[in-house]
Amino acid sequence: MGTEPTVRTRVVASGLVQGVFFRETCRREARRAGVTGWVRNRPDGTVEAVFEGPPESVERMVAWCRRGPSRAHVRGLTTLPEEPEGLREFEVA
Repeated sequence: MGTEPTVRTRVVASGLVQGVFFRETCRREARRAGVTGWVRNRPDGTVEAVFEGPPESVERMVAWCRRGPSRAHVRGLTTLPEEPEGLREFEVA
């Protein structure tokens, strides 16, 4: 039995994504999904996040980012696969 591979995806969400508890809700969802990484607000009004973990769990988080928390209005989501770095937890940056 092998271990499940680890993947990493960077996302940038645009729309009404700041000031709507996007980062804190993302942190809770990521911990629930069992992924590591981080999430932060960017100066241009977008939210950027990195997710590392099993492919299904990372995809679950990418799907969550497409809608965000209840007060968000995500208008666009850019995704970029990256090489995993072996992050140990999920943080709000």
